[in-house]
Amino acid sequence: MTPTVYYCYDAYCGWCYGFSPVIRRIHEEYFDRLAFEVLSGGMIPRASARPITAIAEFIRNHYTRVEELTGIRFGEDFLWHVRQPELSDWYPHSEKAAVALCILKEYQPERCIEFACALQQALYQEGRDLTDDEAYRHLLLTYGIPEAAFYDKLSAATYQQRAEEEFSLIAQWGISGFPAVLLQTEERRFRLLANGYMEEHTLKARIEEGLAYTER
Repeated sequence: MTPTVYYCYDAYCGWCYGFSPVIRRIHEEYFDRLAFEVLSGGMIPRASARPITAIAEFIRNHYTRVEELTGIRFGEDFLWHVRQPELSDWYPHSEKAAVALCILKEYQPERCIEFACALQQALYQEGRDLTDDEAYRHLLLTYGIPEAAFYDKLSAATYQQRAEEEFSLIAQWGISGFPAVLLQTEERRFRLLANGYMEEHTLKARIEEGLAYTER
């Protein structure tokens, strides 16, 4: 089998946003040697969703740490909702973004890393509400996805089930924090490469170590 990198992330995970440049560069370097798959973690279940007013202080206290460690920047359109939560109608949850990613992967699975990063760009840089159907419209043109088909699938139980299956799989693997990266080299052989933010050179070294172990 082709060795596969599994990127376990959540669209609402700020550390995953900070990790986006790393995983994109890893994909660019290894796409001809490895397969890549993105799985959504369901960090904020719909049933546990709370208004932005309930979590804004936590975000304000932590997003600068992500910026300092990763070099990424959160956009002013996103930060407006964090700094003035009483004026925002956001009610964040992970489900709709995970369903959207399942649909996007169906059309162009080889671009799954790009899709995941684009969803986080939409949220954390452009300030789009990923629980709103309209948050995805601009991506459909970019990736050549039929609009009518996408929106039919976005509300379909089949695709919600696919997203929930990804949540369950990640939980079965024992992963509760994001980002996480695993390398599968054989049917039943998985190696956890990263659980939390990791710099590119360290992740590359761990990938090479995992591949070398397989080739012994």
